[in-house]
Amino acid sequence: MTTQTEKSGAQISQKKASFTSYFKFDVKTYTMILALVSIWVIFSAATSGDFLSTRNLSNLFRQMSITGILSLGMIFIIIAGHIDLSVGSLMGLLGGFVAVMNVWFKLDGTVAMIITVLIGILIGIFNGWLVAYKKIPAFIVTLGGLLVFRGILIGMTKGTTIASLSPDIKFLGNAYLIDAIGIILGIAAILFMVYSTLKGRKLRAEYGLEIPPMAVDGVKIAFAAVIIGAFIMILNAYQGLPMPVLILAILAAIVAYILNKTIFGRRVYAIGGNPEAAKLSGINVSKMTMGLFAINGFLVSVAGILLCSRLNAASVAAGQNAEMDAIAACVIGGASLMGGVGSVAGAIVGALVMASLDNGMSMLNIETFWQYIVKGSILVLAVWVDIATKNKK
Repeated sequence: MTTQTEKSGAQISQKKASFTSYFKFDVKTYTMILALVSIWVIFSAATSGDFLSTRNLSNLFRQMSITGILSLGMIFIIIAGHIDLSVGSLMGLLGGFVAVMNVWFKLDGTVAMIITVLIGILIGIFNGWLVAYKKIPAFIVTLGGLLVFRGILIGMTKGTTIASLSPDIKFLGNAYLIDAIGIILGIAAILFMVYSTLKGRKLRAEYGLEIPPMAVDGVKIAFAAVIIGAFIMILNAYQGLPMPVLILAILAAIVAYILNKTIFGRRVYAIGGNPEAAKLSGINVSKMTMGLFAINGFLVSVAGILLCSRLNAASVAAGQNAEMDAIAACVIGGASLMGGVGSVAGAIVGALVMASLDNGMSMLNIETFWQYIVKGSILVLAVWVDIATKNKK
């Protein structure tokens, strides 16, 4: 019969084990953090510190926003076990739509953007319908879309650049928020983290689940608060929080909530992990798949509008190879191309890695072919790490 002392000792042992387990990181996490830090250190040294200037970091985050939004849509698709090769061409096409409506047809900017978003959702639904109900592999559907959307863009614009958008469209991609707003948003984000953490601990206690030591949650919140504070300070030191970065942050928070806190999100992971088991458990896999492509279409339309807004123009070259950056961002961030694995935080960090490469190599005037070689090699390395870690389990 187990004594009270033995029970207490077992509980203490369990608490100690659980405390240390919360600070364990896998190979993917180490690789991702090491890659980002290494890239920043190398480019900072090569540019005599210009890479880490507040102006360049602000531009870097603004540039990263578009890839980040694309990766938010892609993470849904990849977790579900699919792929979308058309997002770059679709982003260019949707940016072309908003420019044509606003510049050529003199349509109000807000109306043009709403129509563009609706078109993006409809295209996403159509792609999802082909994949889910017509059983055409997503690789083939989106590879065809890559060519079709680019062709429509070239034909629609007659190969010309459409420029000088209305102020309401240009605002989204080029505006900066005043310092006070950035500070308020940063404080609000930290307070929300504290609230979510305390609420989560309370729920776990009510259901009798293991609760992490308060010190663990405290360290995590403190670390996140330092990152958020440094982020806001850097942006405010230049011109303030860029509007595209704010849009990315809002969308990332929504997508993270959907994936981590809703039944819909759990079903996405279930479909990617084992589609047959998900179907047998009562999940409408076809309907879910079509919904995921619709969400992806919405996010691609937002990215297309922001790209067009930032450049104040739409061109036939817009979005070329953006699908590779989005896929690479997700994989670098820990998503598995086999499905069932991935996170929003990882995808955002992966997007930052890809944007840092683009930004740093452009500052060093490295020839374009080398940029392709480096980014392609990193994508292959990320997939290799994913496969290697799976084989060890």
